[in-house]
Amino acid sequence: MLQGCEGGADMIVPNSVLLAEVSALVKEGNQVQLLTKGCSMLPFIVGDRDSVLLRNESVSVGDAVLAEIAPGQYVLHRILRIAGEKVELKGDGNLRGTEHCLSSDIKAKATRVIRPGGKEIDCTTAGYARRVRFWNSLPYIVRRVWLAILRRTVCR
Repeated sequence: MLQGCEGGADMIVPNSVLLAEVSALVKEGNQVQLLTKGCSMLPFIVGDRDSVLLRNESVSVGDAVLAEIAPGQYVLHRILRIAGEKVELKGDGNLRGTEHCLSSDIKAKATRVIRPGGKEIDCTTAGYARRVRFWNSLPYIVRRVWLAILRRTVCR
């Protein structure tokens, strides 16, 4: 939804249209701040609360990226593997299932998470990468319990 449109009315824009425009802006060299949706990136990104700063930067395994996984279908998920042109993605808050795309389908890299009140978390630091690796190395049952708690408390 876009706010502050002509006449002061809100305007609803489908994600496929909005994210295509975001992708084009990033490709032109702009950085874009985007409010996230959903709980697929818990515990690092909380949907409807956190925003991400998207940039056109080189990507590697462990980066959170905006990717077009099918025509008009976008996800903000983390890169699990890169094999040539093939990229495998998965949300930190997803216990099962992955998405696949080509490296050319990666539209932007999330370089910062912006919390309410303006606190910014740099996603490019070694410390952040360590926390992500630690989370993803936890046993399935531990992540499952923590995600259940987080979904009931922060994803409402």
